[in-house]
Amino acid sequence: MDPIARRRLLTGTATFALATVSGIRCATAQPGTSTGAQWQPQRPIRLVVPFSAGGTTDLLGRIVAQGLSDRLGQPVVVDNRPGAGGNVGADAVAKAEPDGLTLLMTTIGTAAINPSLYKDAPFKPEDLIAVAEVARVPNVIVAAPDLPARTLREMVELAKRRRQGLTIGSSGIGTSLHLTGEILQEAADIELIHVPFRGSSSMLPEIMAGRVDTGVDNLPSALPHIRDGRLRALAVTGDHRSSVLPDVPTTAEAGFPAVDPTAWFGVQAPAGTPQPVINRLATEIRGVLQDPTARARIEELGAVPSDTTPALFQAFINRETARWGDVIQRNDITVQ
Repeated sequence: MDPIARRRLLTGTATFALATVSGIRCATAQPGTSTGAQWQPQRPIRLVVPFSAGGTTDLLGRIVAQGLSDRLGQPVVVDNRPGAGGNVGADAVAKAEPDGLTLLMTTIGTAAINPSLYKDAPFKPEDLIAVAEVARVPNVIVAAPDLPARTLREMVELAKRRRQGLTIGSSGIGTSLHLTGEILQEAADIELIHVPFRGSSSMLPEIMAGRVDTGVDNLPSALPHIRDGRLRALAVTGDHRSSVLPDVPTTAEAGFPAVDPTAWFGVQAPAGTPQPVINRLATEIRGVLQDPTARARIEELGAVPSDTTPALFQAFINRETARWGDVIQRNDITVQ
């Protein structure tokens, strides 16, 4: 074999070995093609959902997992790892191999609130990088049907009449649901006694049974119970009414425009994941969100599918982190 041919063979062998380590395989990019489009996972992908099954993060995560599996030709397995407001699952992903095979279904809580809430978290925000925003979701303030308040304004008046105020549930300390209640308490000048739970699946039955007066939830997980009459929706956050609850006013319409938190959800990967892998995953997730069937499923939950890039999603996370850090400091919220 002549020296030039031998050098070409060795170079090609080295390139293939580097490209296939840790389950990553990238075909040699051809002129005019996207490098990211060449990455192809060779093993199943694990999508870590850092909250319990049945909540909004889980519902959206399963839609993304199914769509990615269909588009990539590899199983995408949902792995529920709840705990510490999402930090248990996020930490597992932050410490995983940066090969595109372990991803995090992230939320406003795990990505933007927890960095200010948990001072001794086992990982740093920069240990995770943005892949794609998936959806934005209004929060909904709910009550049991027998609570003598049919609107948010009536709930506020009831809280003012009761000497010890009302109890209000959330899926945990420092979540956007908890902070929605804190902002409402501040805006309406009322006393609300926070009752944290480990997730919506444990909070909502307590409200429906009347053991907790009110609560804040992401709309998708509360929606079935609102529709069957076991919960009453008092108001939704955001600047417009939800298409799935058109008769329920916004918090702004009720007279509390400051109560505007909107939950958001997306996908992150371990820092150090190669950019071609990030690009391919972002492209395929965007394809999932544009698929009519998946899009309809997301919208039926009361969520709004997103359409952005990894860079824009990362910039959004950074802005949200600064915003919620201010809210946490102003309200002196801590995790015991």
